Amino acid sequence: MDVILNLMIFTGSALMAYNIYGYVCFSRDVRKHGNWDQEQRLFNIPILLLILFFVGYLVVGIFGKPDLVMAGILFGGSIFVFVMLLLVRRTFDRIQENEQLEAKLFAAEEASKAKTFFMSNMSHDIRTPLNAIIGYTTLANREDVTYEEKSAYIDKIDMASRQLLEIVNDVLDMSRIESGKFSLEPVSVDLESCIQEACDLVRTQLEAKNIKLSVSSDISHKWVMCDKVMMDRALMNLLCNAGKFTEENGSVSMTLTELDSNDVTGSYEIRIKDTGIGMSEEFAERLFIPFERERTSTVSRIQGTGLGLAITKSIVDMMGGNITVQTEKGKGTEFTITVGFPLAEPQDETRSAVSDDISFEGMRALLVEDNMINMEIAQMLLEQAGFLIETAENGKIALEMTAASEPGYYDVILMDIQMPVMDGYTAAKAIRGLPDTGLAGIPIIAMTANAFQEDIKKAEESGMNGHIAKPLDIPDMKTTLQHVLKKS
Repeated sequence: MDVILNLMIFTGSALMAYNIYGYVCFSRDVRKHGNWDQEQRLFNIPILLLILFFVGYLVVGIFGKPDLVMAGILFGGSIFVFVMLLLVRRTFDRIQENEQLEAKLFAAEEASKAKTFFMSNMSHDIRTPLNAIIGYTTLANREDVTYEEKSAYIDKIDMASRQLLEIVNDVLDMSRIESGKFSLEPVSVDLESCIQEACDLVRTQLEAKNIKLSVSSDISHKWVMCDKVMMDRALMNLLCNAGKFTEENGSVSMTLTELDSNDVTGSYEIRIKDTGIGMSEEFAERLFIPFERERTSTVSRIQGTGLGLAITKSIVDMMGGNITVQTEKGKGTEFTITVGFPLAEPQDETRSAVSDDISFEGMRALLVEDNMINMEIAQMLLEQAGFLIETAENGKIALEMTAASEPGYYDVILMDIQMPVMDGYTAAKAIRGLPDTGLAGIPIIAMTANAFQEDIKKAEESGMNGHIAKPLDIPDMKTTLQHVLKKS
């Protein structure tokens, strides 16, 4: 009997020691969860009581002679405290879960509100260029329209269609960022040329508003490893925003400064400053939140999805950099990008855009396209450039036509990707697998609306030599064709 009584006492003592440890951990978690400064003393009282119980158990077990009633009370008390602590812990966990669910619900509601507002803006921003496209097309088709009027209408249709494309690109890029499919492809880049090219692309747009554009650079190491496409996108977003929100006769400037460098990496600062309308302090705090736009009469007249700056920040974040803004209502805005890049070996700067010494006159191209409208547009553009065009409605027909031809008959194949029967990737791989090396080596260029970086990479992996994105950009299409045909 004495053995059983002592076993109960010491088992209860061990359980009480565990209760003390469990309560200490629990109270620490509670303190992390919220501010309990006023209740600090209350949290200490149970610990003191538990310690007194524990000491009492040991005293009775070591120096006393417990009977069955004493041992039962002590052992039962330990179990009771253990069960109560377990229930309190479960209750606290359930409260935490409910708070987390409430936080997620609040975040979802806020996101829903933001997206509802975004859809309202999108409806307006998409319909505005569509209205221009439909309206000017109707005006251009009038019988009494003059050549000069028609030319002006077409210019405005072109401008509206580019605005619409910009909106679509922003939405698609934001979707890829949110789904985690946005990634960087670092290459060796001349950083000075990169910012100069970005400025050159917006110079005409700014000059149309009599906005002075200046660019300066102060760096020692201009060759770095970075994703040029994404860097261009970030800079263009900021420059275009500066142009949108700067009134006539204002100014926009871009400066590139090297902050620090060693043998491996360099730290750079890019500042883009304008003398535009500026922003309120309240909106500046939400500036990089997707779908956000400031609600003012001036801003409402300017098109935009509220995604450009969110995309820019995501790009800078992925590069391991930081972007900040300084702005004042009516006095302009300055964005500062601070980012580090691995240094790269200087490249041969004699490489330039492909020269115009390649003529397309008399060259034969196989155009593979399942959409008749797209085929008609591409065929006319290519014929205007001098190509002789043959067409195929899917990859299987293109493969059969290629296999039945003589080497050198087709100078290039322009391949759509998403087609029935056989898609472009499969067709390209099949052509590369033809037994005749002359036919297997025909230059193949993807001409597709699959325009993301991963799509370009997939085209390369399937054996294609280049990529042209839809909607077709004529200068870009000619440059890509020249570049591919020059290599072949």
